[in-house]
Formats: sequence, C-alpha cells, structure tokens
Amino acid sequence: MTTYETASETDVTDLMAGKQITLDEMTVELAAIELRLRQLARAAEVPDTPVELADTIDSLRATARSVKETGERMGLLARVVAGDVPLARKFGGSDDPWGVAARTSDREDFGGPAIVPTQWQLLKLAQDAKRADARGEETTTYPEAMAGLGIGWESKAASARRRRERDAAVAVEVLTIPCATCQAGDGEQCRTKKGWAAEQPHVGRQREAEAAVDARLGYLGDMPVPVPDAR
Repeated sequence: MTTYETASETDVTDLMAGKQITLDEMTVELAAIELRLRQLARAAEVPDTPVELADTIDSLRATARSVKETGERMGLLARVVAGDVPLARKFGGSDDPWGVAARTSDREDFGGPAIVPTQWQLLKLAQDAKRADARGEETTTYPEAMAGLGIGWESKAASARRRRERDAAVAVEVLTIPCATCQAGDGEQCRTKKGWAAEQPHVGRQREAEAAVDARLGYLGDMPVPVPDAR
C-alpha cells in the first residue's frame, strides 16, 4: 500500500541541533515520548466524562514500555558510536570483519560485507567484545573500525523513501508526455488497441518519463547518485 508523508511528518528540524539527528538526540527524544505516554495514561484515569478507558490506559503504558526499550537501545548505541564501548573486531564464530576491514572481504554466507553494520550487529559485537577481552584478544571501537567511511552513505529507509518519491514523480510526469504508441495526449492514460484506459503506460512513454525525472532528481538509472552531506 502506498503511504504519503504529511507536511508535519517531514518537519523534523526541531529534533536535531545539526543537519542530521544523532543517536544521543534520538535517545533523549524517545525518553520524552515515553514520559509523555505515561503521563497521558495517568491523566486518562480521571477523564471529565464517565467513560472507562482501562484498555486505552493499558495500551498507552504498553507502548511507553516499548518506547523505553527502544530508547535504552539507542542510548547504548550512542555510547557505541562515540567509542565508549569496546567492540569485537570480527563477528563471533567467524573470520568475517566489518567496517573498513570488510571492504575487501567476501561474506557470501552473510549476504555481503558488513561495511555499514546494523544496530543489531553492533550490539552483538559489543557482547562478543566482552568474551574477546576475557580471552585476551584485541578489540576495537566504532570510530576506529569505521574511520574513513560514511561520506555519501544513505540509510535503507531514506533510500526507500526517495525511491517512492521518484516513482510518484514519474507517475505524474508520464501524463505530461504524449505516447507515441497509442497517441495518448497530455493528461490522458495510455490505452489498449481496443481503447481501454490502462494505468500502466507503454514502455516508451514510461522510459521517457523516468529519464526526465531522474535527470531532475539526480538519479542514475535505478540508483541515486551520492547524496550531498549524507553519512
């Protein structure tokens, strides 16, 4: 199902001091949300109208607990990326490196090099570091392992969002281009030989629309070009 972002949803400037949000900022914001949910649950115990809100109160408190767990995880990750938490140099039970060291590796069993680790991989590496330290093995830190990486990097979520935005722009652009196959004009959908309207345009029209949008948005084929200031 297609989802559309509202203007309020995209206005995130108050969440961050710089151009991008830090994990530390996420941690504090989540703590504030968790507290607000608990306060709302408490206030809901005494509504101004006699309505029993027990189920809603329980739901609010359950959501607050989930947000708290996420916030605590972000707090630990904030310490990890700051270099305060030792990390294993390789994934437990294997010789597979990560970060800069994974650039030249071939981790076929794990779907490719973990150059940019996931949050779960980082938490696992923190756990593995404790065992490595007990064995007298060297550990590393996030800043050390990721030194030189990050320029032009974009998260999967951001890339997927930009892909949706691109596809939506193409759908609009298609209707501005006459179709050489069925002669559909400006604002008209393509039609079959029998004259039935179709939401899927003919290939030539679709290709022309994609080329125009990609040039405007800065895409190269199916992949976006490096994102300025991305990390």
